[in-house]
Amino acid sequence: MTLGGLKPQFDARASLGKLDDAIRESAVGGWLKMLDIKAESWEGLNRRVGEHRDVVVEAAVSRLGEEVRGELEALRNKLNDDKIAREVIAPALLLIQAEKLGVNETTLRYFGAVASGAIDGDGYVSAAMKRVMLTSGKRAVVLLWAAALAAHGIKTEMQRVRRAPKVVTSGGDAVKLAGLYFLYGSPLLEGDERIINYKLAEAVELGAEGLSVSWEGLRRTPSGLVAADLIISMGSATVKYNVYLRDAVVLQFLATDRNRVELTARLLRLAGISTEVRKEGSRDVWYIEVSTDMLAAGRKELRKAIAEIVKRAVENGWVDAIKAEGWLERLERGRALMEGWPKYLVRLAKSALVVRFASTDPESIEREKQRLENMGLEEGKHFTVKMPEGDKMGYVLILRKGLEHAAWLSVYGSGRQRELAAEFVKHILQRAREAGEEVSEKATKIVEEGMSKGYLRLEGFEKEVKVNGRRYVVKVIDGGAVEEDRGGGRLLRIWVIAEVNGVRSEYAITYGRYSRNKAVGYAYAKTDAPGGREADAERFAAVIKALTGREPRMRRIKNGKIKIECYGGHLEDFMRYTELADAVKRWLEETSRQ
Repeated sequence: MTLGGLKPQFDARASLGKLDDAIRESAVGGWLKMLDIKAESWEGLNRRVGEHRDVVVEAAVSRLGEEVRGELEALRNKLNDDKIAREVIAPALLLIQAEKLGVNETTLRYFGAVASGAIDGDGYVSAAMKRVMLTSGKRAVVLLWAAALAAHGIKTEMQRVRRAPKVVTSGGDAVKLAGLYFLYGSPLLEGDERIINYKLAEAVELGAEGLSVSWEGLRRTPSGLVAADLIISMGSATVKYNVYLRDAVVLQFLATDRNRVELTARLLRLAGISTEVRKEGSRDVWYIEVSTDMLAAGRKELRKAIAEIVKRAVENGWVDAIKAEGWLERLERGRALMEGWPKYLVRLAKSALVVRFASTDPESIEREKQRLENMGLEEGKHFTVKMPEGDKMGYVLILRKGLEHAAWLSVYGSGRQRELAAEFVKHILQRAREAGEEVSEKATKIVEEGMSKGYLRLEGFEKEVKVNGRRYVVKVIDGGAVEEDRGGGRLLRIWVIAEVNGVRSEYAITYGRYSRNKAVGYAYAKTDAPGGREADAERFAAVIKALTGREPRMRRIKNGKIKIECYGGHLEDFMRYTELADAVKRWLEETSRQ
């Protein structure tokens, strides 16, 4: 159960034998064979990548600099840990690919497929910010991804959001990566909105900025039809479609290679046209076909190219002018766009970001209020409203947590809600850029923090921290959050199973609403834990610090008990984790007005 309603959770399971079969198949006639990696199992693949560790390290150092060598050398010595190997194998194989095969259409296909899987896991795509991000709890793994991206012609920068290392690509490089992700990654863009891949939907919007549409070869076919070639390109992928002027304008692509036809359909989707691949009768021939009305729903560049073909055919006297006029009218009208957002004022006031829409028209204020609520924002919590009085202006004021939540909805919202939030965030960031660099940096930081919530996983998280001067290595095994009802009060229990310096235990903290409705979490050190209460308290503090970047408060109370306290800031940081985000967010919102 989430704030957006019931959402199914899918687990796909397969035996290790199936994975081993796939690896063997790839080594015989697939990607691994191209890389000259002979492996017959997951363990074998891990060993083979380990044998290439010098190639991987040197490839990364050559692109990132000598200063990263130490971290990567330390990482390669941990490949016996299967959890670490799972994160390392993908970028390592991509670096091996770049060193052995270089960058071309074939290698970019594999690069796009592998990178899309990583983005679907611990990453996000934002068309509004023109950014694509990958993250990990381990900086060395993020370094490997930065090197793999650089090896395939994509520039990145290392950043931290809420103390988690990430590699970010932006601008034209983000457009290129988003295009490769879309062309060669997951196909899930249609169907039940509860399971649609919205990262992929963002990639469509972002990747489309790198799209090129042109035409050539206007001609008459032997059968007397008027035809031309429409050319759509994205990065290394270029497709030439046939356009026929018959009773309607018809775009068509036909081939015996289904994969090639699937690619043509994806390029059309980047151009704003949704179409399906069909089989021609019983033959092994696959095709797509799109006619006038669907073409009129495409992006401006595509509609313009089609219109130019029609106009040139009329000039040549090959098409009836009255018929062509109807086609051109539909193409020029284009898709019906959502009414645009009004111009919000975005500025700084005493270093705080102000986002406000003002008007003397009550209907305009009411319309904005309704639109924000449709997006998923709540009046009083995410924004405030003042209606106009007489000649005095009214306004809608977006609070910081409102912009942050809108950014979160733009990534994790559902259906129309996500679309509205993405449009809103894009509009506010544009207005912030127009207001100057300082305003833009402030708005971007808030949006990044909103998008970053819920993108990490507890399972497999590992980090080294210091508590009271002592070093602790925290390895998280599992975790979750559940609401409890005690004495009529709604509590939130967060639990984490972790190994701290080799000692495995469950650490649980229970949040409630206390003085002035503040969210405070309490826990007590265990007397029967290895090393006693003091040792357990420090390990507990290490877990909290590793996950949130903040130490909890620890104090000794009566009977020698050690009380551990966490606050709202800790809770906000817990929302970064997928296993906790929904429960924490729901509890905070539903108890905020108790």
